[in-house]
Amino acid sequence: MLRRWCIPLAGLGIVLGSVAAAGTASAAPATQHATHLIRPAVKLIRPVGHGTRPLVAHGGPANAASSTNWSGYAAASGTYKSVSATWNEPTGTCSGSAKYSSFWVGLDGYNSSTVEQTGSEVDCSGSTPQYYSWYEMYPAYPVNFSNPVSPGDKFYGSVTFNGGSSYTLVLKDTTKGWSHTINASLSGAANSSAEVIAEAPCCTASGGILPLAHFSPVTFSSATVNGSAIGNFSPTQVIMVDSSGRAKDSVSSLSGGNSFKVTWLRSN
Repeated sequence: MLRRWCIPLAGLGIVLGSVAAAGTASAAPATQHATHLIRPAVKLIRPVGHGTRPLVAHGGPANAASSTNWSGYAAASGTYKSVSATWNEPTGTCSGSAKYSSFWVGLDGYNSSTVEQTGSEVDCSGSTPQYYSWYEMYPAYPVNFSNPVSPGDKFYGSVTFNGGSSYTLVLKDTTKGWSHTINASLSGAANSSAEVIAEAPCCTASGGILPLAHFSPVTFSSATVNGSAIGNFSPTQVIMVDSSGRAKDSVSSLSGGNSFKVTWLRSN
């Protein structure tokens, strides 16, 4: 699963396994923005993982996997041309130290080394939550949008493969009334997965996953892949865990085949 996390080997990223075990994965990067000085002064990465087989979590659904930085659902058993979902920007609760969390839709990254994605973020700078949004075409750095974001804002995000190396990424804040449509190119993308994800970005000074910011429960709704409910694609439920295998948040089962809730449990 692909997004912001650092690793010692180029092109590798998130860790996948059963909820009790783990395996390797690939990753992609994020940027600093002049107005968000809490971003680490290093390359941020979005996760990638090897979803080559369904992994069974203890007491979990048949298709379940663990990750050090992803939570949500990933369809990864075919070729995918589009993914979309809506969600409300959660409220961040911050207390003293820098923490980070993001919420996005994307193609690739689960079992490939590229990623095309867009979403929103709440990061903690001391006791102050900071909200913003971005898009990324890994291996290029992510780009932050300058529009204001507030907790409770309703987002719609989509990523569409147009053929060749062409992609269209759309992010709308329907509460504030702003939107961005990005036409971008990326050669060699596999289009081998589609994801709707909550994430802990990268990186600490040693290259580890950053602490997950405490966010209020976030519900992803109307999650579609190739124009149909994501549940029609037997997606893998991904659960974020710490180094001891403890869940850092919980991911509900799919409701109506296209909606689920992610609830924060711990930062590390």
